[in-house]
Amino acid sequence: MDFEGVHDGKVAVVLGGSRGIGAAIVERLAMDGATVAFTYAASSEPAQTLEARLKGAGCEAVALEADSGDVDQVAAAIEAAIAIFGRLDILVVNAGILRNAPIDQVSLEDFDRVLAVNVRGVFAALRHAAPRMTAGGRIITIGSNIAMRVGFPQASVYAMTKAAVAALVRGAAIDLGPRGITVNNIQPGPTATDLTEGSHEMILPLIPLGRLGRPGEIAGLVSYLAGEEAGFITGASLTIDGGASA
Repeated sequence: MDFEGVHDGKVAVVLGGSRGIGAAIVERLAMDGATVAFTYAASSEPAQTLEARLKGAGCEAVALEADSGDVDQVAAAIEAAIAIFGRLDILVVNAGILRNAPIDQVSLEDFDRVLAVNVRGVFAALRHAAPRMTAGGRIITIGSNIAMRVGFPQASVYAMTKAAVAALVRGAAIDLGPRGITVNNIQPGPTATDLTEGSHEMILPLIPLGRLGRPGEIAGLVSYLAGEEAGFITGASLTIDGGASA
């Protein structure tokens, strides 16, 4: 693993970092020199495997168990990372869940759970992390292009939550700008992870570039926004979807 060093001396927390896009983000930030704490909720095995691989490559990384739908666990994970590594420079909020159902068949239980992870958890992370960040800190949320164009059925609640995140980021950027903290949102389209397996035939015709996104492409944009060259970008929602929402 080659270290480019653009994040040398920085500490990053990635909420939802053990699989798919989250794991790619953790690996990219570590590759670029950051010390990374990342959370997992369900299975510890992928998280422990990722932690071991990064440490084997000479990176500093630690996996922390936390349910992103539980505001106390979100706060505890951020505090644990600061206790271990001494500071917080970069926060990436990647955790999110989807419950597919037509609007008149969404249960209140599913509605509450999707809001808890996709909106309340994001708010809790920003609220807890911002006072603890150094000047020049970076906050990056992972939203979805569905905030701009729903495009398929049974996703109304998920789309609502991702639109809420985009709005939250715009407001937070105004609030935190005077402290030198930038806040941005990345909106991926369909990406090649285990979540899209078996649905390629349905998805590909919707993408002008004719392929799914790659987790590493999302991770590269995260690393850029976390760096010095992106210091004048804040309050933005950047879509990376192969033209699907064009």
